[in-house]
Amino acid sequence: MAAQFGRRLRKGAATTAVAAVAVAALSASQAPGVNDHGRQAAADATPSPDASASDGSATGNSPYYTDLPPLNSPSPSPSTGPGPTPSGTAEAGIPATVLDAYKKAEAALRDSKPGCNLPWQLLAAIGRVESGQARGGRVNADGTTIKPILGPQLDGNGFALIKDTDKGAYDGNSTYDQAVGPMQFIPSTWAWAGRDANGDGKKDPNNIYDAALAAGHYLCRNNWDLSDQNDLDRAILSYNNSREYLNLVMRWLEYYRKGTHEVPDGTGTLPGNRSDDGAGTSPSPSTPSTPSTPGAPAAGGPKPKPSPRPEKPGGGGTTTPPKPPTTPPGSPSAPPSAPPTPTDTVHHLEDAGTAKLTAMAGDAFTKRISTRAETKAGKAVAKVRVRFTIVGETDTTFAGGESVATVATNSSGVAVAPALQAGEKTGDVTVRATVVGRTIAGLDYTATVTERAADALVRTGDAALTCTPGGEFANQVEVKATYKGAVADGVAATATLIRSADDPTANDKGPYFKDADGKAVRTLTGLKTDAKGLLKLPKLYADDTTGTFLLRVNTEGGATLTVELTVAAAETSSPSPSASPSA
Repeated sequence: MAAQFGRRLRKGAATTAVAAVAVAALSASQAPGVNDHGRQAAADATPSPDASASDGSATGNSPYYTDLPPLNSPSPSPSTGPGPTPSGTAEAGIPATVLDAYKKAEAALRDSKPGCNLPWQLLAAIGRVESGQARGGRVNADGTTIKPILGPQLDGNGFALIKDTDKGAYDGNSTYDQAVGPMQFIPSTWAWAGRDANGDGKKDPNNIYDAALAAGHYLCRNNWDLSDQNDLDRAILSYNNSREYLNLVMRWLEYYRKGTHEVPDGTGTLPGNRSDDGAGTSPSPSTPSTPSTPGAPAAGGPKPKPSPRPEKPGGGGTTTPPKPPTTPPGSPSAPPSAPPTPTDTVHHLEDAGTAKLTAMAGDAFTKRISTRAETKAGKAVAKVRVRFTIVGETDTTFAGGESVATVATNSSGVAVAPALQAGEKTGDVTVRATVVGRTIAGLDYTATVTERAADALVRTGDAALTCTPGGEFANQVEVKATYKGAVADGVAATATLIRSADDPTANDKGPYFKDADGKAVRTLTGLKTDAKGLLKLPKLYADDTTGTFLLRVNTEGGATLTVELTVAAAETSSPSPSASPSA
């Protein structure tokens, strides 16, 4: 682990204790400034009950750097001249390319998901905690890290157990997954969350532009509004499901909000580590082909002093590896196999009572997909990651605009997918549920998107619709469509001048519309209500036939309105009586 991740801390008891003490000390010393702008302090930000409902974290809950921001506020301007950098200034410096990537990601999300309110400082806070801002900005001209940044392999030995999902494509490890790149995505998450932000045709987790935009989209899923503290907590916890992680990211977020400045690439402050033996050397990235050597110092760091004897736990310094125990005669040479994980026990997926999934185009589905993971004997399996994927050509997405969502099963073995948001393309949509890290048959669900509909139509005015033979109607017909009392926008409609109330076929005489060539037409198709549910028909004209005529408007969904039209000769005024002849 040392060569891959330096002394990056495991999320164990020692880390938790140190981080808790450090956060508590910082809370006491910074109490007046933590709630700037009315924000809730991270130490008091209790996650909502569903804050960690999804176990498909971006990092696979990998370890992270625990450096705390300085006590004093950062300086918004870079220091000038030689000499030591003032405390609080160096930590606020963000390498130029890395800072540019964060700001570009914020701008992109402002356009695509304005309701998320993603601040670039949140990306900076996570980037600091995950990789020390891409190892102090060690990136090339296009934003790709000079060397891949890899977390430790997630083999269950002090970390989560996540078996290989990418055949080593991203992390170079075909046995277990490892978090990759400056934002530390695990391969299974990058497979759906990855983005090509720099337009080079690749989604590269080692490119800070791609990784920052992917992190932004990841944090903005599920319709989260990051200006709301509860949603912000949920988003951060979904990145790494640890209360200490939430507190730490919030500290850096508040710190960066008070001021940052740009520093040259490769000159950013490198994180140390905070373990029970105090500060240590800064960790180094590694290439996928470089094997990990336990206890090896990071590249460029000071060599540890030799210890004449093994140190006591927590005593600090470099310990002498213990000699392997001698195997007694007759003992098995191979270690006992590890017990199966919950994922290993899943035999199949079952529907967990999902209701019929139907929504009109543009609307949210009111029902959600529920899937249960079961053993061969039909027993529910908890804490298994189920991935829901929308397949095929469709513009229907999950809430937040994503086509993939990963959710952990609860104590009843059930994973509930995020709500679906219907697009404009109608028809059936397939959502496939699969188990992450387990090759078993997926379970397909069908969601149906129907045309937008209206169940009521009314005229917006009550003026009489009259005309003289051969003339044009002074007033145009305008109608308003609603569905269950709400505005029905984008609803398809047809307008026809019919023969009679009992005969809906088009009339061949009386009032008419004009087409683009000025010819008479008595049926209009392809009409749609506007955003306010309104539909204004073109002008009507009359031929020489007098009488009462009917205009019928029909919409998708069955709403119908019949309007009466009158064509009559103009009334003539009576002549005034002539003067009597004089006698």
